[in-house]
Amino acid sequence: MSEYERSRTMPALPEHVFDQASVVGQLDSWLPQGLHVEAADLPAVTVHEDRTGEDEAGLFRAERDQMRLEWGTRDSGSYAGWLQVAGIGSGASEVTVHLSFFDEQHDPGADAVTDELDRSLERLDELVRLRMDGGGAG
Repeated sequence: MSEYERSRTMPALPEHVFDQASVVGQLDSWLPQGLHVEAADLPAVTVHEDRTGEDEAGLFRAERDQMRLEWGTRDSGSYAGWLQVAGIGSGASEVTVHLSFFDEQHDPGADAVTDELDRSLERLDELVRLRMDGGGAG
């Protein structure tokens, strides 16, 4: 089993960050590139990976009262993850994302995973900033 975790501070209230991160229809805008999530009957989702061209049954839960997202594979049990948003005062948030790979064949390796997690948090930060600057309804 391999586990990876990355964090980023964002200049937004935790509710604003969570509201942007938890919209299933816009997960593609901040998830690692090449992953696409389609909601079936939540918490059931389908995850398409461009690299393999395959679809995998997954689960996605958003717990607003805990400011936490959780996801993972539904049938294979190959990976799971979570994103936690915490207020750190002065209108800022700390966002932590964690991935666990239970099947080593699905683990792309530490460098690839940490790079993608950092890029995902950066894209989420950009999305939150756009929404806060009036670039779209949240």
